[in-house]
Amino acid sequence: MISRLHDPHYARWASQIRRTGGCRQPIHLRGKVEHWDRATGTLLHRYSTHREPDGVLRVPCKTRRASRCPTCAETYRADTYQLVRAGLVGGKGVPETVSAHPCLFVTLTAPSFGTVHTRREKNGKILLCHARRDAGMCPHGRVMSCTARHGADEPCLGEPLCPDCYDYAGSVLFNALAPELWRRFTEALRRRIAKNAGLTLRELREQVVISFAKVAEYQRRGVVHFHAVIRVDGPKGPITAPPAWATADLLTDAVRHAASAVTVTAPEVPGEPARAFQWGTQLDVRPITLHGDLTDQAVAGYIAKYATKAAECVGTLDRRITSPDDLAALPIREHARRLIAECLRLGALDELTEFRLTAWAHMLGFRGHFSTKSRRYSTTLGKLRAARTEHMRGEAISTGRLPLFDEDTVLVISHWEYAGQGLSIGDALLAAALTGNSVPPLSGEAHG
Repeated sequence: MISRLHDPHYARWASQIRRTGGCRQPIHLRGKVEHWDRATGTLLHRYSTHREPDGVLRVPCKTRRASRCPTCAETYRADTYQLVRAGLVGGKGVPETVSAHPCLFVTLTAPSFGTVHTRREKNGKILLCHARRDAGMCPHGRVMSCTARHGADEPCLGEPLCPDCYDYAGSVLFNALAPELWRRFTEALRRRIAKNAGLTLRELREQVVISFAKVAEYQRRGVVHFHAVIRVDGPKGPITAPPAWATADLLTDAVRHAASAVTVTAPEVPGEPARAFQWGTQLDVRPITLHGDLTDQAVAGYIAKYATKAAECVGTLDRRITSPDDLAALPIREHARRLIAECLRLGALDELTEFRLTAWAHMLGFRGHFSTKSRRYSTTLGKLRAARTEHMRGEAISTGRLPLFDEDTVLVISHWEYAGQGLSIGDALLAAALTGNSVPPLSGEAHG
């Protein structure tokens, strides 16, 4: 840290760190960019990392995971918030009239795989976990009752009352099949709407478009459930109004029917029978309004919040499990350890190769995208990022770091190569001080 402070290029290094926003694991790039006049062949501008501190340019890692880089995850969260909210009230290329289209906030949960410790409240009072007067003992000699009033951060939350009774295989297989279950749900939803409207699927597509924006959230027991915004538009998407028969009540009926009708089957494997998975019974369907408890801001904020999270609440790892890892020695909760072990066991079976359970053991079997949307729901993350890039370019021109020229008459030639990632311990401390962010765990050096 002292060496960096006394480096003659410290001011430029600090400028790079500030421009990354305090990214914990910035990408190191080595290379150059040249701008040439197409007509005259004159070099207009050249940038090279040769004179940068350490000969590299540091750029944000742009991860979505808050556990890895809170700064970049916050950017991702803000973009997701704007994307979701634009599909509810307009903006970012979506007309404001979209707020009048039927729109629901739906939560699809997982089924039960065994009784777990939980925290419930009613009228501001914390209820008993699982109080049973006539609770018997399970085959493993444990009483299936818990009379504790758990605190919000107690480590036992989500853990089974009897780990030996818990269906670990079912839990990880449900996670692996959840994306397919969601796909079948959307198909069943369209079929139900078409049936209620007296239309064929082809005729339905000519009159309405069903748009989605969803996010996956891990429950503490280690299974995912989905929060989704479901909206009905006219045939050209949000720019057209849906027909009069496409009401919120019709959409609600279709959601409830589809959630109860679809199943997905896991194949039979040695030691495990074939089983059909459905959504859990705790289905939540609520209309989104401009005023009230479930506003556009609340929904967008909720989805954006979970778009930056993964399985941290379960106590698992934030990286892939590799062959040198000793599962018994990993610093994780025992419940997470058993879920990971089940992924590794099932992933070794030929019948389940397509689920890639071994590769996604750290995610407890779930390999789908956390945050997704249908094409016509609203704008895209790519367009939001392009707008940010254009804003930064305009700022660079106005401050003199980049000359003003007509892009149509300029040839841009660039060459970049990866030169490493991360910060040394000393650099990490300085970066935290420069940007006002929390100091990350000091466990390693930058690597190239």
